[in-house]
Amino acid sequence: MLTPPANLTIYVATQPVDFRKGAEGLALLARETLGHDPMKGVAVVFRAKRADRVKIVVWDGSGLVMYWKRLDSNGFKWPPIVAGVMRMNAAQLSALLAGMDWTRMHAPRIPQPKALA
Repeated sequence: MLTPPANLTIYVATQPVDFRKGAEGLALLARETLGHDPMKGVAVVFRAKRADRVKIVVWDGSGLVMYWKRLDSNGFKWPPIVAGVMRMNAAQLSALLAGMDWTRMHAPRIPQPKALA
């Protein structure tokens, strides 16, 4: 199981990609097409045409890491297929990878402190 750090910036490529690409190919695609470089501390999530597969590329400080997962039943709940990327937080990514509805995962609202008198 992958547990991303809470401060990791995560981008999801909303359009399906060719899943024959490896880590270097996906990192290059992320940098040149999507404008987000996994070698600079962001994770980029890719989906296949079939909604049951995911690949994630990220630099962990010592090397490029590629995480690949296929669900046996059903598929991942993906955002709509549009051009570009969307941002996701670590809790949403964990829910996505578990096959859950990640759209129900929201950061708690923290009320602003009142001024001290």
